[in-house]
Amino acid sequence: MTNVRDDPNRALRTDGLTLAYDGREVVRELNAALPDGGFTAIIGPNGCGKSTLLRGLARLLMPRRGAAYLDGQPIHRLPTRTVARRIGLLPQSPIAPEAITVEDLVWRGRYPHRRLLRAADTADRAAVEAALTSTGLLELRGRPVDELSGGQRQRAWIALALAQQTPLLLLDEPTTYLDLRHQLDVLDLLAHLHRDAGRTVVAVLHDLDQACRYATHLVVLADGRLVAAGEPARIMTAELVEQVFDVPCEIIPDPFTGTPMVVPRPRGARGKE
Repeated sequence: MTNVRDDPNRALRTDGLTLAYDGREVVRELNAALPDGGFTAIIGPNGCGKSTLLRGLARLLMPRRGAAYLDGQPIHRLPTRTVARRIGLLPQSPIAPEAITVEDLVWRGRYPHRRLLRAADTADRAAVEAALTSTGLLELRGRPVDELSGGQRQRAWIALALAQQTPLLLLDEPTTYLDLRHQLDVLDLLAHLHRDAGRTVVAVLHDLDQACRYATHLVVLADGRLVAAGEPARIMTAELVEQVFDVPCEIIPDPFTGTPMVVPRPRGARGKE
């Protein structure tokens, strides 16, 4: 059996990864391989280690044991600039500097590619224009970020990550605090990035139906451990949902996409007789 850290088809993977905060282990002995060019959704109940895992994958948290691997190398041993050129990270609820415009924020995505005192070149300008275009922000480029709607603001942060031109994009709860329309706008954009632009997208999501509809691969956590991983149609079962979330349910096909859709049973309802 091939070890996940030696799998040539996985640019980002973990082998026995254990992560801790203040001496408390939050992610334990995790072995996972994330498909290149796919859309991986990390799901699980609150406090199960989803955001902690993302921080470990982005080299923001050093492993207690094991490692996360980027292109076969332990990520915590790689230079910061090397990681920044390979992985773009959108943290949860980022805060923009006061009065910064959309375009200026997106330009910050070019920092990993620029040498000290070197002026912006054609490649930098092209990357910023492409990021603004793909996120639909060209007409808002001069607007202060703090004047944008929640959905527009989230797209501005995604544009910053796109301007880095990294093949891997990690996002921590990118749909949090957004209304349904803006949630779908963000998820449609992420689907486009992996499907049409070949990016590897990894996102922490809470909505199971959205995860099954948009993601090509799920990583399911509970109590800091991997419970299941694979294609939504293969692993999303009523038994899994009840085991992980303690919610009895039925799984039915999404009427539009055919992907799994979770229908919780009413609280206190009796089973069919």
